Amino acid sequence: MARVLCLGDIMLDVTGVIGAAIKEGVETRASISTHGGGAAANVASWLAVNGTPSYLIARVGDDAAGQVVLSELDSYGVQHGNHVISGEKTGVVIVLVDALGERTMFPDSGANSGLSKEDLPPLDGFTAVYVSGYPLVNPKSREGVLEIMKLVHAKGLPIVFDPSTVGVLMEVGLKQVREWMTLVDVIILNEEEAQFISGLSNPIDAVADLLSLAPTAVIKRGSSGALGQSRGSPLVQVQAEFSRVVDTTGAGDAFAAGFIQVWGGGGDLSDALANGARLGAKCVAAIGSRPIL
Repeated sequence: MARVLCLGDIMLDVTGVIGAAIKEGVETRASISTHGGGAAANVASWLAVNGTPSYLIARVGDDAAGQVVLSELDSYGVQHGNHVISGEKTGVVIVLVDALGERTMFPDSGANSGLSKEDLPPLDGFTAVYVSGYPLVNPKSREGVLEIMKLVHAKGLPIVFDPSTVGVLMEVGLKQVREWMTLVDVIILNEEEAQFISGLSNPIDAVADLLSLAPTAVIKRGSSGALGQSRGSPLVQVQAEFSRVVDTTGAGDAFAAGFIQVWGGGGDLSDALANGARLGAKCVAAIGSRPIL
């Protein structure tokens, strides 16, 4: 069985579901709720709930929000280092969800900034490592995360990398992002990210370009399913599972967890993609980015 180390952010998501267009300067009624969030924490939670042991490297502040999100990790069965940073605030994301379920996010990384090799647990017993792009984009964490990735590589553990949203990637530039991808074994992106990084609009062409950087590349295509390819192997495509879309927040994280659950356990690419699509469909059917307990 796979045991996955997840590296990245843990956040408190403040989600507002808005049924009408926002009018500046006046009230817009919304349904407000709070949830655990952060890409790495989401992946770790989806893994643990679906039977794959996970360990999260992330940091919270010494505030009420930190206590809440760590307690939620415990309820999901996620192992973690309980890294509470004195004098810092827990990361928070404001998430606006429109009538079609599409989300717009406003993140504040808070205590997540500053991840380093001191946050790393012993690597014995892990079979794969998931790395979110958010700590690499954060200049306060970048050096420490790159050092962690070198230690993981030296240990012979495969790294699955999700580079985050295009808006975040543009902060560091295309050249830097492509360099990071040469350090990993699997890249998981959505179509917009794949086009930004490869410069190619056709996802099949984009995968071919991405394989020049990493041994395996996967592109999530929303309602069109997903495709992936490993060097020297044929392209694999799977259909999306039907789901009523309520909130797309965390869908990519759920997909990554489903993929890693199979791929990290020695399964083939087709089954890994299908399992990713299955968990992604579950995620979009509810408000928030985590599994419903």
